[in-house]
Amino acid sequence: MQNEQQRMMATLKIMNAVDEWGMSNAQIMALLDFPKELCRGRHLQKFRKDEPFPDHEQITARMVRLLGIIDALRTTYPRNLQMGPRWMNAPHRRMKQRSPVATMLEDGESGVIAVLSELDCAYAWELSGSARG
Repeated sequence: MQNEQQRMMATLKIMNAVDEWGMSNAQIMALLDFPKELCRGRHLQKFRKDEPFPDHEQITARMVRLLGIIDALRTTYPRNLQMGPRWMNAPHRRMKQRSPVATMLEDGESGVIAVLSELDCAYAWELSGSARG
């Protein structure tokens, strides 16, 4: 994330997506996995309006992955914006019959990476080390 305005735009994009995915405030807080001293549940309303996510290394890493998921959903389903939220809440064989939302909540960071890898083959390719060489 570069500057405050870009961080704010990314924050809004993520908050809109998690709302579209039908996540509760408690689920959103679990997904964001912010250090407790930097964010509490009451901050969610501020993030939906006028406050960017805190500028912190752990938060930025999670933001980048979530933005990757959001962008991959947009490019996977460019003509039907309702398919992204539907895909995020449907059980998937490669996720042990769990939804991507459940996978991210239950598995934390590794779940977020698994969902991003499922949606973005370039990310999965890079993660595997196959891109090097």
